[in-house]
Amino acid sequence: MKYPEYKQPLDYAKVGEDVLAWWQQNHIFEKSVSSREGQPTFVFYEGPPSANGAPGIHHVMARAVKDIFCRYQTMLGKQVPRKGGWDTHGLPIELQVEKELGITKEDIGHKISIEDYNQRCKETVMRFKAQWDDLTQKMGYWVDLDDPYVTFEPEYIESCWALLKKLYDKGLLYKGYTIQPYSPAAGTGLSSHELNQPGTYKDVKDTTAVAQFKVKHDEKSEKLFAAAGAPNANVFILAWTTTPWTLPANTGLAVGKNIPYQLIRTFNPYTFEPIHVVLAKALVGRYFSEKGAAALLEGYAESDHKLLPWRLEGEFTGADLVGINYERLFDTEAGFPHFEGEENAFRVIPADFVTTEDGTGIVHISPTFGADDFRAAQLAGIPALMVPDDQGKLGPIVDRTGRYVAQMGEFGGRWVKNYDGHDQSGADYKTLDESIAIRMRTNGTAFKTEKYEHTYPHCWRTDKPVLYYPLDSWFIKTTAVKDRLIELNKTINWKPESTGSGRFGNWLENLVDWNLSRSRYWGTPLPIWRTQDRTEEICIGSIAELKAEIDKAVAAEVMTHNPYANGEKIDLHRPYVDDIFLVSPSGQPMYREPDLIDVWFDSGAVPYAQWHYPIENADIFHKNFPADFIAEGVDQTRGWFFTLHALAVMLEDSVAFKNVIANGLVLAKDGQKMSKRLGNAVDPFATIKQFGPDATRWYLIANAPPWDNLKFDPAGVVEVQRRFFGTLFNTYSFYALYANLDGFEIDENNRVAHAELSELDRWVLSKLQSLVAEVRLQLDSYDPTKAPGPSRIS
Repeated sequence: MKYPEYKQPLDYAKVGEDVLAWWQQNHIFEKSVSSREGQPTFVFYEGPPSANGAPGIHHVMARAVKDIFCRYQTMLGKQVPRKGGWDTHGLPIELQVEKELGITKEDIGHKISIEDYNQRCKETVMRFKAQWDDLTQKMGYWVDLDDPYVTFEPEYIESCWALLKKLYDKGLLYKGYTIQPYSPAAGTGLSSHELNQPGTYKDVKDTTAVAQFKVKHDEKSEKLFAAAGAPNANVFILAWTTTPWTLPANTGLAVGKNIPYQLIRTFNPYTFEPIHVVLAKALVGRYFSEKGAAALLEGYAESDHKLLPWRLEGEFTGADLVGINYERLFDTEAGFPHFEGEENAFRVIPADFVTTEDGTGIVHISPTFGADDFRAAQLAGIPALMVPDDQGKLGPIVDRTGRYVAQMGEFGGRWVKNYDGHDQSGADYKTLDESIAIRMRTNGTAFKTEKYEHTYPHCWRTDKPVLYYPLDSWFIKTTAVKDRLIELNKTINWKPESTGSGRFGNWLENLVDWNLSRSRYWGTPLPIWRTQDRTEEICIGSIAELKAEIDKAVAAEVMTHNPYANGEKIDLHRPYVDDIFLVSPSGQPMYREPDLIDVWFDSGAVPYAQWHYPIENADIFHKNFPADFIAEGVDQTRGWFFTLHALAVMLEDSVAFKNVIANGLVLAKDGQKMSKRLGNAVDPFATIKQFGPDATRWYLIANAPPWDNLKFDPAGVVEVQRRFFGTLFNTYSFYALYANLDGFEIDENNRVAHAELSELDRWVLSKLQSLVAEVRLQLDSYDPTKAPGPSRIS
């Protein structure tokens, strides 16, 4: 045997290419799986990437982490099948297609058919698949790319339907009308785990307003007018909001029953009219200075208005204020619409969420734009301000594109947030909030308006502001298994542990039901058909069941024929499923609920749908569930990690994974986030071509724990090449040179007995076994960064 010798400097990239070619020629990965048939398995789930964008250097790090533990378990003799997969549905693909076509969600069904739109999405999905496959191979990540699961395939969708049917049969699916996070820019509602993706809450500077709501003088408010000392006094209740655009939808004011409130005699700072205002005692100092308490009230209108005078006129509890009526802030005389039930609106109500931490200690209630507002208004019998559209259907004053409806007087058609991408730097540009604030200052309904910096939620994909909006949606009742979710999470080995007990654990403690519905086009359709009166419904759990139900509909003449009767290819996407009408037990037509399901359900279904379970392959599924190990970015804590966990607990009363590594970010060397816009993104292909896959992977893993953020510096890879791989190469070269000169060959069957070895040889073997023990200890505890530590050569 002659050992290969290499010339200096060693071309590490060429070595990587040669090894890859040998693997592929000899099917080494496939043999590493097949040769261990019958051995204990180590189960790994691949978190499906979306191939509609090119891979980055952070994908090399994430995939290296996965590869390390799968290879390690293979070396221990276990069989480690690992199926690749592709995430193909969802908002990123839709937005990319709409951008390329120059359309919006409103154009679908008009400028382009749903069929053509979805076909374009399907074509776009795998645009970069070749690049992903190429990177996967070049970096040495062993995963089955020949038989991947693909979430748009009918078999995968069918499995998702079957899982939804199981949840439906357990009573865990329901439809409800609630206030939900909604993205006008994306045209869809968002689930709570989407709203809590990293970076969704941003610091913004908005116009805020303290509005004056004029109290009606009647029996319920007599106490306020008595304290004011004049039956014709102008008495106002002050309420603060960071979203003045919601004020025209105000129908109530909320107070805390036990909070002390005070009546203050003062002046409006903009019109200088004498007024009396009500606000929380604890917050009086925020609006009125000590000097103002001693300033003269007389002559304020003619003064320079620098000091606002005031006097305390009375004190009340919130309970004293409940039931007081006030005048509508934006009235019909100014062109704003009447609405159903308004005779029961514009009252003060109690609410337990009212505090004195900020504002005025009084909350403006707009039932159509706030979850707390909606619940409090329902309890108190306060109606929401709803207006009819062209078809007479009632809806909120903001349409689904994020604009005021036409009935909103002078503000009709205005965007409530900057959804049209307008340049806000122009001197003449005014947001809707600013325009409303100007109107209120002019007519004396604003006590204070100012710019205020606060955090506000944004859509995780469009980066545009989110609204809280009334939507009719289907939900998964995750709160029904909340305690079990928390209990089983404590059995999972999280790396780092703080992610499982902190970020993920806290998420479970504050769990809400999973908003499943999405008002979109490209995705897995909701498999529920209902009658128009909503009294009868069916959840379809398989293609076979769908065919059987269509046959019933054909027999009842609800459909003319069964489109799948002769073995036609089945596509379960829209618009094809929208054209299927079923028949109820009482003979009524049933129509499919038009929504899609949350794309995170697709990925959470991986343990089942990758095997087409529960339609078939029950034995394969049970052999591969739960996973021994998964790894993805920390941003998946409330995404894939949650949906895997939630579905496993609801469907199997089990964890979905036993060990998980939550990767941190790979940043530019200066600590900034990588982006093409900043020009600091690292090309993974160029990096591997320059340094080779081994040095690149070693640097990414050994430089910092994968759950920490890593500042990627090419100079660090050069250092890895020089210190570790250079020393390793020199050591090997020395050995190869003299072994070849001496004609030395290892004879496995003729080893020197351990007792006859020299003391130096025994010491070397002892060091080797210590190294093996230390590396195994770290890999068994899922710490890939400490594992290389003992093997580093200084």
